[in-house]
Amino acid sequence: MLVPGRHAHRGDIMPWVYLMGAILLEVMGTTNLKVCEGFTRPVPSMLVAIGYAGAFYLLSRCVRDLDIAVAYAVWSGVGTALIALVGRWTFGETLNGPKIACIVLILTGTMGLHMLSLSKR
Repeated sequence: MLVPGRHAHRGDIMPWVYLMGAILLEVMGTTNLKVCEGFTRPVPSMLVAIGYAGAFYLLSRCVRDLDIAVAYAVWSGVGTALIALVGRWTFGETLNGPKIACIVLILTGTMGLHMLSLSKR
């Protein structure tokens, strides 16, 4: 079990579970932001609020034990990649070579931050 304020070690999975949950809730909120039509549709509007509130709650739980730079980079980077895929599959938005290359760069930077945080321990 992790103690608040102590950094996670390789075997500690719960901060990563919280982070993955935060990412999925943020993607849910952002997807519904597209369809709530300026918060005029009640159900998608509620899903936006629930998604973002849940995402920030879970993000706050994971940063107790993970470096905040790593947690935020993973949260925003993976979230960005997933939203690009949701936009493509759900809304027919374009996902061309340059966009994919930029997403790969974001994910590469995210992995780099994580690797650097592991090396300082």
